[in-house]
Amino acid sequence: MSEPVDEVISVESLNKRFGDLVAVDDISFSVRRGEVFGILGPNGAGKTTTLECIEGLQEPSSGRISVLGTEVARDPNTVKERIGVQLQASAYFDYLTLTEILELFGRFYSRRVPPAELLSTVGLEDKANTTVGKLSGGQQQRFTIAATLVNDPEVVFLDEPTAGLDPQARRNLWDFVQSINSQGRTIVLTTHYMEEAEFLCDRVAIMDQGRIVTLDTPTNLVRSLPVPYEVRASTLNEFSSNGLADLDCVTEVLDDQNRGFRLRCSDAASTMPALMDWVAKNDIKLTHLEVTPANLEDVFLSLTGRALRD
Repeated sequence: MSEPVDEVISVESLNKRFGDLVAVDDISFSVRRGEVFGILGPNGAGKTTTLECIEGLQEPSSGRISVLGTEVARDPNTVKERIGVQLQASAYFDYLTLTEILELFGRFYSRRVPPAELLSTVGLEDKANTTVGKLSGGQQQRFTIAATLVNDPEVVFLDEPTAGLDPQARRNLWDFVQSINSQGRTIVLTTHYMEEAEFLCDRVAIMDQGRIVTLDTPTNLVRSLPVPYEVRASTLNEFSSNGLADLDCVTEVLDDQNRGFRLRCSDAASTMPALMDWVAKNDIKLTHLEVTPANLEDVFLSLTGRALRD
């Protein structure tokens, strides 16, 4: 008999309307203790509004939300004492140092972490006496995460934590998110970067137009696609594609722009041995061969009919 799942967040039939605009449309999900839970979707999907309702910053039009066993509508202050919130846009006092800002924020909570410890957690201990305006973009984002940890929260909410960062700064921030999670904290983040969701999240809810269209692990979401793999080959010599469509698990054969072909298949592990036999029998000389798995972008496209970044 399996152990019961320890849920730290429960969202039931959440709706949020702004006049005639339906921002969140009857969504339900739960978040398990210790996981990194992602909400993936394009801008305007309702991700931020969903987080703000959970955090107690927005009042839902209807529905029920509990965080760490407390109903948000009944006791939002208790919830806020136990969570950390990083908003999409954060403003700090221009003339205070990082240490002074963290000391100020800590005074709002009964439980607080020393500023030096927070700055060390995000690798900014050498910037303790610096102002936020003198930090790079990546350093500012790391400081923002440090500020979310000032009350030693059990659940941390990150809203588009790497938006606007260059690829290297984004990967560095991913490391910090994993480090925070490894300390036992539950992480809930929103993103429109599919590679971020795949790298960080234990489970992902894909959201579009206010609704959750699917929710599972990144691996299971990709495997749910009818054609989760593409095999791409380049050849040295000309060839006939006769027989390629009959190979194990191949669903479609496509010409490549250069000399070669692409195969869409349901099981690359079955297709590859069959392909290598076909290559040998037909005396095909390959110059390049790769297997590309589908990703969450493909899942979103399959479910909504449009690209994630449209």
